[in-house]
Amino acid sequence: MTFGSLFSGIGGMDLGLERAGMTCKWQVEIDPFCQKVLEKHWPGVKRYGDIREVVGAELEHVDLLAGGFPCQDLSVAGKRAGIDGERSGLWSEYARLIGELRPRYVLIENVSGLLANEPMRRVLGDLSALGFDAEWHMLPASKFGAPHERSRVWTIAYSIGSRLQGFIVEGGSIRSPEVQTSAKFGNRIVSCFGWWKDFGDLRVGDGFHDRMDRSRVRSMGNAIVPQVAEWIGRQIIEANQ
Repeated sequence: MTFGSLFSGIGGMDLGLERAGMTCKWQVEIDPFCQKVLEKHWPGVKRYGDIREVVGAELEHVDLLAGGFPCQDLSVAGKRAGIDGERSGLWSEYARLIGELRPRYVLIENVSGLLANEPMRRVLGDLSALGFDAEWHMLPASKFGAPHERSRVWTIAYSIGSRLQGFIVEGGSIRSPEVQTSAKFGNRIVSCFGWWKDFGDLRVGDGFHDRMDRSRVRSMGNAIVPQVAEWIGRQIIEANQ
């Protein structure tokens, strides 16, 4: 299966989907620092900048359109401007490309604030208007062995009547990721690219040194945990076999 990546960041979701067995065809990311990271790890993949300037006609068709649109206006840590906020409002561009590309599946990630009434109604309403049904579930990184919770809402959309129905939820509960041993973190902290580093006992943070690369810290903080995306990608592939 092939996928196109929106709001790619440093490629956490892309790495997870590739580990699941999918192939990335293109990436859309506006941040210069993140673009450099993507160029290093996906040198052969076509990249685009501002999603507002990207049109479906110039993109290669893919089976899956994947991405986590900006969460700042939805996060409880922000000012809660909502899904029409300056940054989270880019969901409208995501929806536009879904309509222009007509992929088989759509994978969306965002913070728990998305589940507030209006934002989730908007996302599900737009998907329905485009002819997609959807399922969603809150998946914490800790479910996959991480030493932190990092709960995120994952939504998978598919054409109404698709075989993918019920792939996230079985009998009212989430399929257990614990059966996927490849998703285990072990007793270590993993960066967004899966490079292991032992830290020993976790301690309370007291801020960043002035010489710390803040672009790097910000991009890693915004990134998606690859192990979660990998697990979801494997479920999508399995449903298509």
